Amino acid sequence: MGKIIAVANQKGGVGKTTTSINLAASLAALDYRTLLVDADPQANATSGVGYDPKDIQNSIYECMVDGINAHDIIVPTNILPHLDLMPSHIDLVGAEVEMINLPNREEKMKEALRPLAAEYDFIIIDCSPSLGLITVNALTAAHSVIIPVQCEYFALEGLGKLLNTIKIIQSRLNTELEIEGILLTMYDVRLRLSNQVVEEVRMHFQQLAFDTIIPRNVKLSESPSFGIPVILHDAESKGSLSYLNLAREIVEKNSVEATEETAEDERI
Repeated sequence: MGKIIAVANQKGGVGKTTTSINLAASLAALDYRTLLVDADPQANATSGVGYDPKDIQNSIYECMVDGINAHDIIVPTNILPHLDLMPSHIDLVGAEVEMINLPNREEKMKEALRPLAAEYDFIIIDCSPSLGLITVNALTAAHSVIIPVQCEYFALEGLGKLLNTIKIIQSRLNTELEIEGILLTMYDVRLRLSNQVVEEVRMHFQQLAFDTIIPRNVKLSESPSFGIPVILHDAESKGSLSYLNLAREIVEKNSVEATEETAEDERI
C-alpha cells in the first residue's frame, strides 16, 4: 500500500504547492511511483507540471462531486516516467457548497484515493490555503500530513490552529492521520529571524521537524513558469538538492522500496 501524504497549512505563501510539486517530482526521480493530487482551486500544481487548467476536461472536482472514477481523471505528466497527476480546476471553488448535503461529505476524497494506494508508492496532495471542506477531505484521506512553515514570525502564529484541526480530524474522521513532519521553507541563512524561527520550531517540535530545510532559491521560483519541477529546470540548484534530500528523508522514514521498473525500462 502506498502512503498518502497531504501538504497542508491554512496560511498562504508558505510553499505548499512548491513542496507538493517538487517532492512528488523528486520521489518520481528516485523511481517511486508517485501521484500528485491537486486539491487547490487555483490549480497551480496542475500548471506546475505542464498542464493548462483551462484544457482539463475532468478534474478532482468531478471525482468528488459527480463520483467519476479516479482512474478516468489521472493523467501522465509526460515529464517524469513515474509521476502522474490528478488535476484541479477553478470549479473546485464551488465544491464545498455543492457537497454540503452529500452523505459522508468529508470522505469523498478518501473514497477516491484510498483504492489508488495499491498502485502508487506515494500520493502527494496539494491542499488549498484554508481549513475548509476540501482540506478536511484531504486530511481525512491522508495517512500523514506535511506542514510547510515559512521561516518568518507570522508563519508560527497559524501553526496552532492547524494542529488543533489535525487533532479534531484524528479524533473524529481519521484515526490513522499522523504528522509526517514540519518542513521549514524559504530559509535565508543571512537573516537572524530565519535562524530564530528554525531554533523555535526545533525546540518546540523536536523530532517532528524535518532535518531538511528548504532555502530561498531563484530556480525554485523560476521553474513553475516553465511548467516543470525544479529538478528538471536545474538539477544542481540548492532548491532541487533540498527537495531530493527531503524525498530521501521521507523514503527512509517510511522504508519504501523503489519500483523495479526504471525510467529506461518504461520507455522501452
